[in-house]
Amino acid sequence: MISGASRGIGRAIARKALADGHRLSLGLRDLNSLKGSVLDPEVAGKHRVMLHSYSAEDSLGAQSWVDATVDYFGSFDSLICSAGIFSRVSVLFSPGEEEEIERTMKINLIAPWILARAAWPQLVHHGSGRIQMLVSLSGKESKGKLAAYSASKFALLGLCQTMRNEGWNDGIRVTAICPGWVNTDMAHSVLAEPSEFWPTHSLKPEEMTQPEDIADISSALLKLDNRAVPFEVSVNSNLGW
Repeated sequence: MISGASRGIGRAIARKALADGHRLSLGLRDLNSLKGSVLDPEVAGKHRVMLHSYSAEDSLGAQSWVDATVDYFGSFDSLICSAGIFSRVSVLFSPGEEEEIERTMKINLIAPWILARAAWPQLVHHGSGRIQMLVSLSGKESKGKLAAYSASKFALLGLCQTMRNEGWNDGIRVTAICPGWVNTDMAHSVLAEPSEFWPTHSLKPEEMTQPEDIADISSALLKLDNRAVPFEVSVNSNLGW
């Protein structure tokens, strides 16, 4: 199961997983976003890929997606959460920005928590289930004034640590993937103009970590034996992230 597979890192991970021979259940807000691509069930084959409507803002959608995946494939062994949003809200937020703080926490923290909870019984049943969470280096060190985003990612990393503890004896292995600048639409929107809210780097797209690089890491993690799965993978494209 992969969330956020319509673009960016999630899409690259899904493409690599398909190439590696995995069967995929992709949760998408827009079911037409993959139409005609290699991830389209009509292209890849309906026995290889299923699409299900999923929004990180819909708390009930997680269980529905899990149930649909089990009905379709019989079981699954891995959950990869790559859906997330960026926020520029600072500590001294403006009146009315409380809603954006809550939305950032809901999508970046609560949604993957609910999704992991829904997927948990299947991961336990498998005996060596995997959870990969796309966190961020912003979940390890806060730079600039991105309070809402950093807080959501710090909390997600803490959740990953507790998931690791809870699932260990049931064979579940959790990895927090923490990249810095990745060549995605989100990164380009952040770096488009100077701002007092985050450190601005003059990174060229080709100098950033590429989504395909993260996909290769995800792929390698899924191939490791339970005794060798790292909890955390930090990825830097330069010394300043």
